[in-house]
Amino acid sequence: MPRPLRIGFVAYRGNMQCGGQGIYLWFLARELARLGHEVDVIVGPPYPDAMPFAGSVVEVENEMFWARWFMKDWAEFLPRPNPLRVFHPLHFYELGASRLGFLPEPFAFSLRAFRALAGRIRAGARYDVIHDVQCLGYGLLGMQALGLPVVTTVHHPLTIDRRASFVRDDSLRDAIGTMQFYPIGMQAFVARRLERVITSSDASADQIQRDFGVRPERITMLGNGLDTDLFSPDPRVERSDTEIVCIGRASDPNKGIRSLIRALALLPRSVTLTLVDSAQSEASSWAQELGCGDRLQLAGRVPTEELIHLYRRAALVVVPSRYEGFGLPAVEAMACGTPVVTTSAGALSEVVHVSGGGVTVPPDDPEALAKAIAELLARPEERHRLGTRARPRVEAAYAWPRIAERTAEVYEQVNERGRGLQLSC
Repeated sequence: MPRPLRIGFVAYRGNMQCGGQGIYLWFLARELARLGHEVDVIVGPPYPDAMPFAGSVVEVENEMFWARWFMKDWAEFLPRPNPLRVFHPLHFYELGASRLGFLPEPFAFSLRAFRALAGRIRAGARYDVIHDVQCLGYGLLGMQALGLPVVTTVHHPLTIDRRASFVRDDSLRDAIGTMQFYPIGMQAFVARRLERVITSSDASADQIQRDFGVRPERITMLGNGLDTDLFSPDPRVERSDTEIVCIGRASDPNKGIRSLIRALALLPRSVTLTLVDSAQSEASSWAQELGCGDRLQLAGRVPTEELIHLYRRAALVVVPSRYEGFGLPAVEAMACGTPVVTTSAGALSEVVHVSGGGVTVPPDDPEALAKAIAELLARPEERHRLGTRARPRVEAAYAWPRIAERTAEVYEQVNERGRGLQLSC
């Protein structure tokens, strides 16, 4: 059995409702603790749910100026109860950077995390590895300078988000704002200098190599994790023969929702689409323009239990994305025994191939998407076969215990490399 490791996680956002990094942090830390490893966490706001499996959780301060500026929350903008805290150097940097259109969180968090980690080490803490979750701030290089192996997880590089933002931009001013906002230069610089970059698909690994310039031998593809106890079939739930489900924001061009709405307009009137997106989604007006607005239901943001019920009830789940670094909704659906129709963009072909629970079509092709959906809806036996085949394959490839075991192997590799370098010196 591998020796127990002392692992320090750093994550600039920790709450599971704020994106994939919070989910990844919580579940991976839990599974590593179950394997017998010691886990400490240094995390920024919004903070994670309780982590009783962690030895300690250090909540790093952040006045969240960028979020308040973006939401125009002027009443709560200055720190309370002491507004003069705004003149603390890092607070003042975040305030100024937010006002100028930059995303300051990764850089500022990385410095605060470095300070917190250095304080813990001075107090006697020892770590075999530091694991960053998608921050890639300069402070990580300080951690590495302390003699600690540092690895990072990047599900996909921010260059993907920047390209999607350019698609949304309506003016030169918007495009300049996009160029300013994403800290791509910093993240690429840091990623090239860390011991290992962990990612979730071969497509993401290729993108990180091309866009961040990371050498291929420093990138390890482990897949992404899923709670397969939670996302599971339930034979008591009656399946629809006509309802398709999609999880994705219409405001994000990468999600391909407009192509899906065009496909819906081509499908028989008995086919309905439940879209997990806000009630103000642009998808509603697109569907009205195409004459299928009465067949679109916007579910809003739903709790996990309701999302699982949607997966179990659906005839099939559609993922029409123009890029995915992994494609979690497709894997979640297949874990629930529901077949999928996805595009072949990014990692989606990979996860469908591994799981064997669906079909793929080219991205941005509503006709091909509608044809694939119609063919599967007309073949209930094939839908059942695909869903039944996918479940055990998802468990074998993506269940969190498997991902934690593979991640611990990476930790051992970077530790062996570090010990080898020390001996050679």
